[in-house]
Amino acid sequence: MTKRPQHIVVHALRLKQSDTTPVYLFALTAEHLDLIASVARLTRNDEGKLEGYQRSIAKEHVETIAKYLNSDNALLPNAVILALSSVVKFEERRGPGNDDGVAIAGRLTIPVPTKDEVKPGWIVDGQQRSTAIAKLKNRQFAVPVAAFVTDSVDLQRDQFIRVNSVQPLDKGLVTELLPEVAIEISPRLAARKIPSALVDLLNTKDESPFKGLVRRPSMTPTQKRTAVVQDTSLVNAIQESMSNTSSCLFPFRNLATGQTDMESIWWMLMTYWTAVREAFPEAWALPPTDSRLMHGGGIRSMGRLMDRMMASVVPFEDEAPQRLRQEFSKFKDQCAWVDGEWSELGNLPWNEIQNTPKHIRMLSNALIRLYIQGRTVAS
Repeated sequence: MTKRPQHIVVHALRLKQSDTTPVYLFALTAEHLDLIASVARLTRNDEGKLEGYQRSIAKEHVETIAKYLNSDNALLPNAVILALSSVVKFEERRGPGNDDGVAIAGRLTIPVPTKDEVKPGWIVDGQQRSTAIAKLKNRQFAVPVAAFVTDSVDLQRDQFIRVNSVQPLDKGLVTELLPEVAIEISPRLAARKIPSALVDLLNTKDESPFKGLVRRPSMTPTQKRTAVVQDTSLVNAIQESMSNTSSCLFPFRNLATGQTDMESIWWMLMTYWTAVREAFPEAWALPPTDSRLMHGGGIRSMGRLMDRMMASVVPFEDEAPQRLRQEFSKFKDQCAWVDGEWSELGNLPWNEIQNTPKHIRMLSNALIRLYIQGRTVAS
């Protein structure tokens, strides 16, 4: 058995990019990659705080990669991206020709931890490949690596999102990470940051009707069994209400200062969705296959109904919950969340509602018409 080294020294290029965050290109053997790098798996600790950022592995995909890499003349030209801690040391190569204006040549020294210590490297991109590399028979197989040095988990998450938001990736994973990223991100992702943070609160606060019901990538298998609402559906509903000028949450954003009245938005969400749960107890907290209210199509459509029903509600108004209960009582019996048909949709069976733009538009329209009709009859 090969003796475990105390450190690994590799030839490396330091790229001239950031003045504060060093970036290196180098190669590691399969054996050495396994010694110094680990995966920061996305989980939540006992206090509910998000830890890590990586999704779970796709076993079949890993096996396919491993089978190829164990074949003759296998190639792996795409680099694994690592975040290295500041314990690594770079020494410039002496002599002429070590700096071509783009990169500086030298040696990078990476400490090798004992089996009980934390590894100095975290895999930001390439966890499927690195898991397959760990299965290689040829432990000296050369693996290309691109690495940046930081002790900031925020920066690691930021780079993970930037790399993976342009690739086919579980949107829920990126969405759940957004509230934890403190670094400036693209406008498209920034628009989802506050809605995702609100969904976190809805899923964790004891007083929330959604407590434990929103399915997030960081959940354990046991938690996922009772989480029946896709987080992206709820995030999209909140984001839409905060973005559209005619929606009920839009007035709580100050576009001039960039400030958001989170307290009022939280009250609006809690008041409305608590009333929804009380109006449809038979459809609440069931799997989407048994309740279209918990389905993406139902959540998005009820979000648009919220914009209509809450438009005239003043935050923290004592009478609002009772008034909402009265409003729902006028049309709730015409809703078909768990059985029957939607007469407003041409007798469409309850379980044929889909999470598509067409069905969300149709169901939203039907719910708003039922709400208006109920108010008209009452008056």
